[in-house]
Amino acid sequence: MTAENAQLQHAVHSHAVVDQAIGVLLAVGELTPDEGWDVLREVSQRTNIKLRHVSELIIDWARTGRLPSEVRTELDAQLAAHRPSPRPDPEL
Repeated sequence: MTAENAQLQHAVHSHAVVDQAIGVLLAVGELTPDEGWDVLREVSQRTNIKLRHVSELIIDWARTGRLPSEVRTELDAQLAAHRPSPRPDPEL
């Protein structure tokens, strides 16, 4: 039973870390929660870094402003791909 409890605690903590990272992405990227999840997943897959670790790096980035260059490059690319297109000026 102890191993099962430890696994459950780890899963809950991992989920909280991922949710916090998505929150950071929503704030900086003007994304929906689904888009934030997509960006996080893509960064993880394209950098070959586990989702939880990418999430931890993004949370740390929000606090310190530091992010490994490989992750930063991919994050910038994913945020650019998911940002809404600017709306045309109705007066033009």
